[in-house]
Amino acid sequence: MAKDYIGYDAMTDRALRSVVREALRHIHKHGFVASHHFYLTFKVTEPGVEMPDFLRQRYSDEMTIVLQNQFWDLKVGEDSFEVTLTFQKLPATLVVPYSALTAFVDPGVQFGLQFGNAAARHAQAARPAQAEPGEPAPAQSTVPVDPQPAPSPGPARAAGPARAARPAPEEPPVEDTSRIVQLDKFRKK
Repeated sequence: MAKDYIGYDAMTDRALRSVVREALRHIHKHGFVASHHFYLTFKVTEPGVEMPDFLRQRYSDEMTIVLQNQFWDLKVGEDSFEVTLTFQKLPATLVVPYSALTAFVDPGVQFGLQFGNAAARHAQAARPAQAEPGEPAPAQSTVPVDPQPAPSPGPARAAGPARAARPAPEEPPVEDTSRIVQLDKFRKK
């Protein structure tokens, strides 16, 4: 495989992160309609992430927040978003650069995106485009995900009516049979 001098993986990653920005802009302007709501998972150690110390102590690596019923002061910028949520009855303002996101899910419509974190992106950029024999192929930076986000170590839980984050409901995975072709139909008996 030839070396990609154009940087298609980085372009795709930026384009898919812009989907998150546009979705946040939409709810900022129109609010949530029907069953839409967002799970946003991000690396708390990424540059530009701002959050109170009590949350950083509790979530030292990754954090999932849920925007659904009660959140305040949503500000959607070109490179980051800001939102105020309550955690244990304490208001907390979070600033999250889109580059810190590892997952975005709207379970109401079974839409999701998964992003590699910055360390994985930098490692991938340094890796040769073609894997050596016996090595795994380079990972893609973005892939579609199941409607339920992967549980992060200790998702944030908001007390009271504001739900800043919650773990995904425990449901068995739903098998998508629309892409399964059964060959038994074509076999001679």
